[in-house]
Order: sequence, then structure tokens, then C-alpha cells
Amino acid sequence: MLVEAAVDTFDDAVAALAEGVDRIELCGPLHDGGTTPALELIHRVMSHTRTPAPVRTSVHVLVRPRAGDFVYDRAEILQMHTDVEAARLAGAAGVVTGALTPSGSVDVEAMAGLVRAARPMRVGFHRAFDHVSDQFEALEALVSLGVDLILTSGAAPTALEGADRLRALVERAGDRIGIIAGGSITSANVAELVARTGVRQVHGRAFRGLQRTCRT
Repeated sequence: MLVEAAVDTFDDAVAALAEGVDRIELCGPLHDGGTTPALELIHRVMSHTRTPAPVRTSVHVLVRPRAGDFVYDRAEILQMHTDVEAARLAGAAGVVTGALTPSGSVDVEAMAGLVRAARPMRVGFHRAFDHVSDQFEALEALVSLGVDLILTSGAAPTALEGADRLRALVERAGDRIGIIAGGSITSANVAELVARTGVRQVHGRAFRGLQRTCRT
């Protein structure tokens, strides 16, 4: 099992590293769903992962220019490219982003450009995926774009409520793209979630104790 911690402060990043999580998703304030974190925070966290010795935990940076919907204009897409480049130069292992069309499909043009800008970093598609009109169609679009990971609750309020859809997405994805389950996951419910869905990657803000539970 791979455990990803969603954090929006330096102290939480340090706590996640102490927990031994596999990956950190570094975000701006999570009270509104998270936005691109401040460059200062990115650099501070990246520096901490290298000092005094490198750690195995990788850092993915959220790239989301604002709260609200996931339909972006040209200026916002350009800002996302700037933020992707900043994350790459800071040494992040990946970025997590997403863009949709007004009709609720993956914005293939915008995502293609962001994927190209991000390489060689990994690219994840965030929970904009839970707002698409057809998740299976969206999954295929993201596979074709070379996206590495999808974060989703299965289009439900919580991952447990979306367990049936998550299982179907895991089966559809196979080894073509990683499915990360997210949505109110804790050490108290992660075992049930994994048993019901077959996911091998989980994401949570309540990351304390999650890694230990997943190892047992």
C-alpha cells in the first residue's frame, strides 16, 4: 500500500515525514479544497526532505490557480504552466492538477499542455475527476494523455460511499494508470476500503496512523 498525505503547512509536512508516508501532496489552504501552495512553502518543504539526509517520501505539488470549478480560461492555464515549472525547478517529484470543459469532460487540450510542461515529473489528476460527467470516459482520456495518477472518491462524498465505483475504476485502469482513493479516509476505515475496492494507493488529510495501519 502507498499512503499519500495531503498537507497545507510546513508543520504538517514534517509530521507526515515523521509518520513515514510514501508521498506528500503539498497544497495551499485545504479548507476550500486546496490551491497551489506558496513558492516559499514548496522550497521549505523540499529543503527539509533533503536535510540532513534525503528521505524516501516524494513530494507532489498541487497546481490549482483558484478555488471553485475546474473550467479555466487562458490566463489561468498560463498561470498553471508557470506553477508547474516552479514545482519542477524546486525539485518536486510530481504535480497534481486538473482541468475540465464546461460540459464536464477532461479538457484534453489544456491537460496535454500541462503534461508536456511537467515532464519528467509525474502527473496526477486531482478530484476534478469526481466532477466529470463520465468517469470511465475521463479515465480513458487521461490514459491517452499519459497522466500517471487519478485521485478520486468514486464520485461520492466519501471514498467508502464510492467503494463500488472505485473498484470498477481500479479494474478498468489495470496497470495503465494509478487510482488513488481519497475522501475521509482514516486509520479506522482504510482496511475496509482496501478490501472493498482493491485500491493500492490511499490519500488523506487524517494521515496520522494511516501508514502503520496499512502495514499491518
